[in-house]
Amino acid sequence: MDKLLAMEVFVHVVDAGGFTRAAQQLQMPKATVSTLLQKLETTLGAKLLNRTTRQISVTADGAAYYERCLRILGEVKDSEEALSTSRSSASGRLRVEVPHGLGTQIIIPALPDFLAQYPQIQLEMGVSDRTVDLIEEGVDCALRGGELADSTLIARRVGVLKFITCASSAYLAQHGMPQHPHDLLKHQCINYFSARSGKIYDWDFARGDEKLQFPSPGRISVNNTDAYMQAGLAGMGILQLPMFMLRPFLTTGQMQLVLPDWESEPIALHIVYPHNRHLSAKVRAFVEWVAALLAGMPELQL
Repeated sequence: MDKLLAMEVFVHVVDAGGFTRAAQQLQMPKATVSTLLQKLETTLGAKLLNRTTRQISVTADGAAYYERCLRILGEVKDSEEALSTSRSSASGRLRVEVPHGLGTQIIIPALPDFLAQYPQIQLEMGVSDRTVDLIEEGVDCALRGGELADSTLIARRVGVLKFITCASSAYLAQHGMPQHPHDLLKHQCINYFSARSGKIYDWDFARGDEKLQFPSPGRISVNNTDAYMQAGLAGMGILQLPMFMLRPFLTTGQMQLVLPDWESEPIALHIVYPHNRHLSAKVRAFVEWVAALLAGMPELQL
């Protein structure tokens, strides 16, 4: 029995939640997958999976063995790829998810450079503010802002989002300029809600040792950064967005800074990927490229 192959099959079965889906991903017969798992359990002298007619579950021994398999397979792949450092080793289909604002304004305009460096990669890029399930949806890596809820992912910090408060010149001409965050309670604000939970985010402000956080009044809430920006440009109210998105409109005078002496808490940017994609040449190529791209943008660094 090929022990490494059996370990890889075991990891796929656990990740996929069943033999049928794992066999499809591995492009091998389901009977072969089942046989390899049975031989692996016999060799180890331990039961790794509980099987029923409807589902499988991982035993305590299986869960411990799964973590060891991830580390061993990752080290094997790392050793193999260390022997081939040429760009030609980064190849194949690469599926990436990026937030809408960063994707349309920063990542996609710079992609010709990435595609020129790695001509053997076929890139599929999802651009939205939805938090995807990387394992369930077969995504190799994703760029995410804010708190990372999934501790099973490997994360590399690549920047920060620094938010500023602003409003359209038309809105401020009609409603006046706030002088303190508490003045927002007398204004219309455009709120942003989580596409995952539906929760409307609070607004936060800091000046020196003074910190404030509160829900803001508003008649409209959205869950897409482009829609959020367009609502602000339409004069619907005051909003908070990253500086890189607002700068063009501040330059033209369509938008104006509000409460410039107050800062909002920066949000960390991470690129995340599952353990079983760790050290893949194509994932490594994209991670390093994104990290270098964002490192060259002062607005996305502290």
